[in-house]
Amino acid sequence: MFDLQSGAVGGEELFYLPFGDIVNYFTPYTAVLFILALIFTLFCIFSRPEKQLDVVFGDDAVYAKEVGPAELKFRRFMAVACGVATMGAVLSGDIFNYTLFVSMIGICIIGIVAAVKNRHVLNAAFNYGIVAMVATVPLFGSAAITLASAGTLSIWELSGAMVSMPLIAKVMLLVGVTGEGIAPFYAAKAELFRAPGAPYVIMIHVSSLLIFLRVVEILLTV
Repeated sequence: MFDLQSGAVGGEELFYLPFGDIVNYFTPYTAVLFILALIFTLFCIFSRPEKQLDVVFGDDAVYAKEVGPAELKFRRFMAVACGVATMGAVLSGDIFNYTLFVSMIGICIIGIVAAVKNRHVLNAAFNYGIVAMVATVPLFGSAAITLASAGTLSIWELSGAMVSMPLIAKVMLLVGVTGEGIAPFYAAKAELFRAPGAPYVIMIHVSSLLIFLRVVEILLTV
C-alpha cells in the first residue's frame, strides 16, 4: 500500500494506480478537483454557443453574429481538450506529467481564444501565447532540477523524508504555472465573454483555477 508521507495535505489516498515509481492517485482533495473538471467538460460538450447581438445606437437595427459549424466544432474541441488536460493535471502523481498537462492546457486556451475572429481578441491570444511559451522554461526547468537533485519525479517519493523537491524547483514550478494560468486576465482584457461562443470561455477560468489549486497541494506535499 502506498502512503503519502504528507497525506494530511490532500487527505488519505482513495485510489492509486502505480506505474513503477510514478503513481497516479485520488485523494479527497484531488477527487473534488477532478469532478469539477469533469462537470465543466461535459458542460462544454453539450452546450451551444451564444448568439451575439450588436445594437446600433440611434436606430432600431440589430445585427446577429452567427457561429458556423466548422468554427463551433473547433471551439468545442479545444474546450473539451482543455478539460481533459485539466483532469490529467489534477490526477497526475508525477511532476513532469503535471508540467506536460499544464502546457497542454496553455495550448488549448490559446486555441479557445484564437477561435474568435476578432482583432482585439486575437491580439489578446497572441500576448497570452508569448507569456505561455516563456512560462514553459521555468515549468520544465523545475522538473529537470527535481530529477537531477532527487533522482525521481514521483510525488509519492518526494513526499517522503528521504528525498524532497529543491526550493528553487518549487519556485520555478510556481512561476511556470502562474504564467500558464494567467489566461483569465487576457480573456477579461479582450472582453471575451461578449464574443460569439462565450460559454466555452468558462473552461479557461476553470482550468486556470484548478491547476493553481493542484500546484498548491503539490508544493505543500513535496
